Formats: sequence, structure tokens, C-alpha cells
Amino acid sequence: MASGGVNQGGDSGVVTRFAPSPTGYLHIGGARTALFNWLYARHHGGKYLLRVEDTDRARSTEPAIAAIFDGLEWLGLGGDEPATFQFARSERHAEVAGRLLASGHAYRCYLTQEQLAERRAQAQAERRPFRIDSEWRDATPGQWPGDQAYVVRMKAPREGETLIEDRVQGQVTVANAELDDFIVLRSDGTPTYMLAVVVDDHDMGVTHVIRGDDHLNNAFRQLVIIRAMQEIEGNWPDPVYAHIPLIHGADGAKLSKRHGALGVDAYRDELGILPEAMVNYLLRLGWGHGDEEIIAREQAVAWFDIDQVGKSPSRFDLAKLQNLNGHYLREADDDRLAALVAARMAEAPPLDLLARAMPVLKVRAKDLNELATGAAFLSATRPLAPDEKAAALLHAEARALLGDIHARLSGESVWTSENLEASLKAMAAERELGLGKLAQPLRAALTGQTVSPGIFDVLVLLGREESLGRIADQAAPATATS
Repeated sequence: MASGGVNQGGDSGVVTRFAPSPTGYLHIGGARTALFNWLYARHHGGKYLLRVEDTDRARSTEPAIAAIFDGLEWLGLGGDEPATFQFARSERHAEVAGRLLASGHAYRCYLTQEQLAERRAQAQAERRPFRIDSEWRDATPGQWPGDQAYVVRMKAPREGETLIEDRVQGQVTVANAELDDFIVLRSDGTPTYMLAVVVDDHDMGVTHVIRGDDHLNNAFRQLVIIRAMQEIEGNWPDPVYAHIPLIHGADGAKLSKRHGALGVDAYRDELGILPEAMVNYLLRLGWGHGDEEIIAREQAVAWFDIDQVGKSPSRFDLAKLQNLNGHYLREADDDRLAALVAARMAEAPPLDLLARAMPVLKVRAKDLNELATGAAFLSATRPLAPDEKAAALLHAEARALLGDIHARLSGESVWTSENLEASLKAMAAERELGLGKLAQPLRAALTGQTVSPGIFDVLVLLGREESLGRIADQAAPATATS
């Protein structure tokens, strides 16, 4: 959207925003925040916007911005309008800082870093909290030194208290004496995060600020700016705040890389998670609707409201995510899965064959990687090199049995799972063997593994010629090759 414009949102007037800092990937906590903002806007018929908070120029990178947008698009959480870039609005932020300064709600502070460090050390020595108490707070223009660098600080209220009716945390109060005179404009004229957020939320028409509860303390400082602008302009309404608890690891500690706190792109690319599974899982981290675990996106829109978010931190459990992913794999379209799996295979079979294999491959798989591993036999090159466990099954007796199986199946012209199963069951009965005695070496010969879809499904998927060829490759030398 254009800088400075005010959005009025959808019919409901609700406008939410997700505002990541592009200093790395889109992490799990950020993705859940984006989802809750998206759902709240959709539930109320409002608007969901994106803002890239790229004012930290040293740490903001184009690859990080691209990774965040990519992750959001994968999850179906792209903004309703083109994203706002915070750095591009620096002049607007500085303009508001100037108005705060001119109206007396902010002041020029000429305290040097050395002076601040000395006062901070003194407070530490006296074991008391350090608070900015600047002698420049009430200085007049005539007292300003002409050539000395300064910052612009807000005049935070010193008496009374500030109360926030948070939609998640409930009523939260802070004594104004705890709020220091924070900086809104640096000595080089650039705005601080605290100022930029307030100005951007106002100009974007944001009505509901839904974000992590690590920002709760920021809300009290941001309200100082908002209340000042209300006095200056009168049309700067307080947003509705909803600070959602952070996500912890399964052990209750703050989520970190050792818990598997990867970017959402890693869950997609490395772990083979489907976006609908990730969305469903994130939805259930801190929000619920009765005992429902499987919640489609449309149903989530109908049910979701921010008041139902819990106050306690959620615990991330990779095993639960993978189990949920298994459900969505079984529900997914086979052609779609085939395309996703083919991209993970060094040598993929034809897509139509891969799609036909999906119904039997996805029964027990928990992720796309398992599907790719399970499908590898479809494109394996003859003669197969069995893995260690499969090779152990292909002893001399088993190879002789494979020769007999080859002879039996060579006489079958109707290559269906039903007919092949009937034929091999009859053979097992004739030899007074359990069907498993035939199926185990047959599986090893056909797939090179000891685990695969049902053996008759494997025979049909490979087809008559390929199946007989693979069996002959592993059969006793006396067996004729296909």
C-alpha cells in the first residue's frame, strides 16, 4: 500500500497485520501469529495486511524477506494488499516525531552516551532500577546547545498508571513511574522501532494488534505515543491489543533450535510437511474448539476468535505435527502428492505411475520424505541392489523359491492383484507354506527392501514384464531370465 494512506478495512472495519522483521526465516511463532491475524480478519470479514519491519538495515536482508514471503504464501497467509515496507516510510515517522516535539509531548535530549553510562553504573551500584531522568525534559529552545547532537525522547507520564484490556491477557496495569522517557528519533534523524510501529499501525488503519506477549511491555510505551497524538490530532484511536503466549518446547523451555525450531521452509523442504497440516497444527497451539483436532481452514475461519486463545505458553511437539501430517497425506489428492514426491526423488518414475501408487504408499507415511523413500522401488534400475535386511532374505533356498514363483507368475496373463493373490495363495497351499514364506523373498526381489506396500499392489504397479524381470534377477541361476 502507499505510504501514509489510511485503510478502513472490510465491512466489519477490522484490520489486522503481521509485521515480521526480515532478519531470518519465518519461524514457527511468527507463522502462528500470522495465522491468528489472518483468521481473526477472515472471521470478522475484515482485512489482513503485511508489513516488513526493515528499519534495522544492518540485519535486514533481501533473502530473508524472500524467505518470509515464501513461507507465508506456502501457508496461504499472503496479505490482502501489497506489503508495506517500514524503512520506506522513514520520512513519515520523522514527521510525526516533529509534531510530538513541537507540541511539547517530546523533547530534545542532549545526554551523551558517556553520561548515560555513568548514571546507569551509579544506579547499579546503588541497587536501584535505572530510569532516564533527563535535565533536558523541560528545557526551552533558548537552552539548547546549538551544535550538539541530540535524540528526541517522549515525555512519559510520571504519575498514575496505564491500563490495557488485553483480549488474551486480560486487564494488565503498569505504574507510569515504570515508563522511562524512551527515544523516538535517533541522533541521526532516523526513527526508532517504537515510533515506526505506532505510526504505521495508524496509517494502515490497524484496529487489532495481535502479536506475541513478548511485546506486551512495548504496548504501554506505544500507548504514550498514541495518547499524545490523540491530543494533537484527535483521530488516533487505541488499537485493541491481544498478546498471545509464546511457544515452548516439549520440555517447557523457550522454543529454540534444539527443540527443532526451524523456519517453516525447513518443515516443508527438509521434513516433508504439507501446508494444511502445518496450519492445523499451529491453530491448535494455544487455541481450541472443544476436543476437535482435525480442523479444516474453512471451519477454522468460522470458529476462530481471539478470546479463545489461552494465557499459558503452548508446547511444540514434532511427533504430533508428523501424526497430523500423516492424516493430511491420506486426504491429499494423489496427483498433487505425486508431483511433490517426484521433486524429492533423484530418479522419479513417471508421474502417472507415481499417482497410481499413492493410495497404497500413503497409508502409513507421515511425511513426503517417507513417501519418496517408499516410492523408490518404482524407478529402481535392474538388477536391484537389495539393502542389508533384504539381502539376508535372499539366501539359496529363497532364490530357488523365487525361481518357482517366476515360473508360476509367467503363466498368469491376467495381471491384477486379485488374480495374482489367488495364484500365489494356491501355490503356498500346494507347498504347505504360509503366504509370508513366499511374500518375504518376493518383496526383497521386487523392491530391494523388507518394507513396501502390499506385495500384490507392488506386482501390479511394476507391471508384468518388470516384475518378472526383477524376480528372475534374484532367482536361482537355473531360472530363465525375462
